[in-house]
Amino acid sequence: MSTCSTASRELHEPVAGTAATARTWLLLEQPGPWGPKALTSSHLDPALGRALEAAASGTGVRIALIRRPGRHADRRTPAERRVYAAHTVPGNAWLHTATTTDPERLLGLDFAALGRGHAGTFATALGGRPHEGAPLALVCTNGKRDRCCALLGRPLAAELAASGVEGVWEVTHLGGHRFSPTVLVLPHGYAYGRAEAHTVEEALRGAREGRILVEGCRGSSAWERPGQAAELAVRAAVDEYAAGTLTVVRTDGAAPCWDVLVAHADGRRWHVEVAQGSSLPPRAESCGSVLGSPARMDVVAIREVTMAALAS
Repeated sequence: MSTCSTASRELHEPVAGTAATARTWLLLEQPGPWGPKALTSSHLDPALGRALEAAASGTGVRIALIRRPGRHADRRTPAERRVYAAHTVPGNAWLHTATTTDPERLLGLDFAALGRGHAGTFATALGGRPHEGAPLALVCTNGKRDRCCALLGRPLAAELAASGVEGVWEVTHLGGHRFSPTVLVLPHGYAYGRAEAHTVEEALRGAREGRILVEGCRGSSAWERPGQAAELAVRAAVDEYAAGTLTVVRTDGAAPCWDVLVAHADGRRWHVEVAQGSSLPPRAESCGSVLGSPARMDVVAIREVTMAALAS
């Protein structure tokens, strides 16, 4: 059976610079089945889903539904739900958690403040507190959005859960179906494509120790796609894997060429030239879609800024 992920893998399509963009992730536990647009096509009240989408629009907050790995019985009984909020910008990365039996309480959040990295609104609206458990691994499993997410994502989530890996959840949508299985690791917000169990376990170990796994990494959700590619390229070039050490200061230009300034916490800086190319030959971006040439982020050059240039 030909799928979008099979074609992408066989054509060696690069994964760097393909992560979903979100400075802050808001995750609501919602058991049961999910439809293609889960906030309005699950057992969550669709009116609430639409209200949450409207509240988050333009704030830098991305909302997704999560559920425990395993069978998803079609139950409608109310239950206490887990809620997470995670801010992914280096220097202020955090992961907080809460529980609620009333998802409408999420409408009490100040989404603009949450997008700016202010956790106080999460505490005020939901009684949230810092998450003290293991880092989270969110595996995209929404087969109603793309069959690859079910065919590849659900077995991965089940394998991780069965082997006792903590912090594993299924999630509704991370983008990039053709890179399935796709995984997001929080609190630092790095996404992975074509993930295998050992890759996820290593990424979680790294997150516990404050390290970023570059293997299979699609990028940090804190940055737009050119910045994602630039940051990963600098990490590889200088062997820097500590979390929170690199920041995308600014991105100049527009498609198809950008100059991205990446800064290290120790003061070093790099100009990274990123060009937008087309993935050829044509392939489907998701199962059932027409053939196309997905955009790819190619790092053309990396130039360290000298101290003399910084002083001038």
